[in-house]
Amino acid sequence: MRRTFPLLLTAAALLAAGLTACGDSGDSAGKGGGPSGSGGGTRSVTIGAIAIVDTAPVYLAQSQGFFKKHGIDAKITSVQGGAASITGVMGGQFAFGFANTTSLLTAQQQGLPLKVVANGVASTGERDTDYSAVLVQAGSPVTSAKDLAGRTVAVNQLKNIGDTTVRAAVRKDGGDASKVEFVEIPFPDMPAALAKGRVDAIWEVEPFVTQAAGQGARAVAWPYADAAPGLTVAMYFTTQQTLRKDPGLVKDFTAAMNEALAYADAHPDAVRETLKTYTQIPAEAIAKIKLPKWPTEINRASVQTVADDARQDGTLTKDADLSALLP
Repeated sequence: MRRTFPLLLTAAALLAAGLTACGDSGDSAGKGGGPSGSGGGTRSVTIGAIAIVDTAPVYLAQSQGFFKKHGIDAKITSVQGGAASITGVMGGQFAFGFANTTSLLTAQQQGLPLKVVANGVASTGERDTDYSAVLVQAGSPVTSAKDLAGRTVAVNQLKNIGDTTVRAAVRKDGGDASKVEFVEIPFPDMPAALAKGRVDAIWEVEPFVTQAAGQGARAVAWPYADAAPGLTVAMYFTTQQTLRKDPGLVKDFTAAMNEALAYADAHPDAVRETLKTYTQIPAEAIAKIKLPKWPTEINRASVQTVADDARQDGTLTKDADLSALLP
C-alpha cells in the first residue's frame, strides 16, 4: 500500500486545478452521474472503497437494496487505500469515498474540503477480541504495549492510523512511544517479515490477525481498543461542494449507509457471506476472523483523541477542526 502524503498532495493539486468533484459541470454524482437530488429519480454514483472487512456495509447496501430504496444506483470501485479514495473523490472519479480517520484529518490539514457523511467502521473496544492487534513471535520478550519501545513495528502506511494508535497504546501502558520505530510493509507480507526477524512486531487487521496467530504469532496489544473506547476507525465522505450542490443526494446516501451499518452490525453471518463476494479472503479464514463493529453514530470523542494523538506525534501539524470535517 502506498504512502498517504503523496496521494493527498496529488488530490490537492487536482483541487488547485479546479478539478474538484461535483464542479460546475453539473455532474453532482461524480463520473457517470444521473439525475440528482431527492425525488429526482435513480441517481448513478460511484463509490471508492477498499476491498477489506471494514467496508462490508457498503457492499451490503448494494446487495440488500438499501441504495436502491433511496434512489441510488451505486457502483463500488476498489481502491488501494483511503488516500486513493480521497484523490478519487477530489478528482471527480467518485462521488463518495471511504478512508480512515487519520487520512481524513491529514487531508483536511492539507486544505482539502472534505465532509464526512456517514460512519464507516469501529473497534469492538475489547482488547482480546478486537479486529486489530500488534503481534510478536511466540518467543519474543515483548509481553505488552510498553515493551514495544525501542523495537521495530511494521505498519502498512507510515504517519497514519496504525502508528498513531500503536503509539497511543504504548503511552497508555507506560512506555516511551517516541522510541518505537515503524517500518512500512503491506499487511499480507507482515507475517513473513515477523517470522524472518525483519521486524520485532507487526500491526495487523483482520484477516491477517487470524492468519498470523495461526502461524504462531502472539498478540500483545490491541491499539484500536487501547487508543479510545469505541474508536471510530474510518468514515465515508464526500466534498463540501457536493454537500452544497446536492444535499438530497448526500442525505439519501447517508440514509442508505446507516441502514447498511445497522444491518451489518446485527447480521454477522450476512457480513461473512458478503466478504466472499468482494475480497480474496479464503472461506475458511472468513469463518474464523474477528469482525469489527458498525455503529451508525460517529464517536466524535474518539476522533478527537486520534487527532490529539496525531498532533502529539507530529503526524498533524496543528489542531484539527472537527466541526468542519464531521457532520
